[in-house]
Amino acid sequence: MTNLTEILPVVAVALSDDQGRYLMQQRPVGKAHAGLWEFPGGKVERGETPEQALCRELAEELGIAVTPDDLSPFAFASQPAGGERHLILLLYLCHRWEGAPRAIEAAALCWDVPAALAALPMPPADVVLVEALKERRASAKRSAQHVKPDPYRAGQRGSAEEK
Repeated sequence: MTNLTEILPVVAVALSDDQGRYLMQQRPVGKAHAGLWEFPGGKVERGETPEQALCRELAEELGIAVTPDDLSPFAFASQPAGGERHLILLLYLCHRWEGAPRAIEAAALCWDVPAALAALPMPPADVVLVEALKERRASAKRSAQHVKPDPYRAGQRGSAEEK
């Protein structure tokens, strides 16, 4: 087993709109993974909680305001980051924020459903997280198809013995 000297905690967000689409941003030229698509976010600085770091990063990268209470932990990815470093990427879901997301530090923004986002070129850690969103969506659809009818909603009140 390789000894790791540094764990890199990174946070990201899957902002979702009312149409079930999620936001991804394209990394700019001149940065590592330039041109690849990723969930917005960044490194957790010393003294910050993951939620505080994500709120700070979203203000810097997208110009939006998010509070820690708006974030729900969803999934994580664990990937080698080169050398003796290892990336732990924590993905949060967010359905509420203030402001309109803008590509302040990114080359472009893209809103789409998980299946379409999966076709975008992205770093390996983000691939894992998009797959988790696809599974979440598929699971929600399966659950909706298996909902049993509620006899009380159909106007069938009471038991057969009461009728």
